Amino acid sequence: MITALKISQKLLDEMISHANQHAPLEACGVLAGKGNQAEKMIGVLNQAQSPVRFVMDPYEQLRAFDWIESHNLDLVGIFHSHPTGPEIASATDIAEAAYEVVQVILSRKEGQWLARGFWIENRAAREVSLEITR
Repeated sequence: MITALKISQKLLDEMISHANQHAPLEACGVLAGKGNQAEKMIGVLNQAQSPVRFVMDPYEQLRAFDWIESHNLDLVGIFHSHPTGPEIASATDIAEAAYEVVQVILSRKEGQWLARGFWIENRAAREVSLEITR
């Protein structure tokens, strides 16, 4: 289990930009890196096209996983947005979590995007520290 995930401000800005492009629908994608360091964000189409749920397009997800493998990186996180909240992992997020990686949730509060990390295991979500680096 990862207890903290390091994300550069630039990478976080890319994730927020992706979320803004798809709002008011949920946006989603994967984070590639090594250990507890995210190095690359790959946006994936939300096949559900929903403001309250995401389902990664399987072809885009496979292409993202292929890219990660070809660059000798690991899947370290999955991110998605909650354009209208909540700031935490929803019951659906917990029920449908399929990978043992940090789940980064971007939520909007008073017009500003916030990022929180969660480790989902055994049908429970535990908060993970996100360390935003310069």
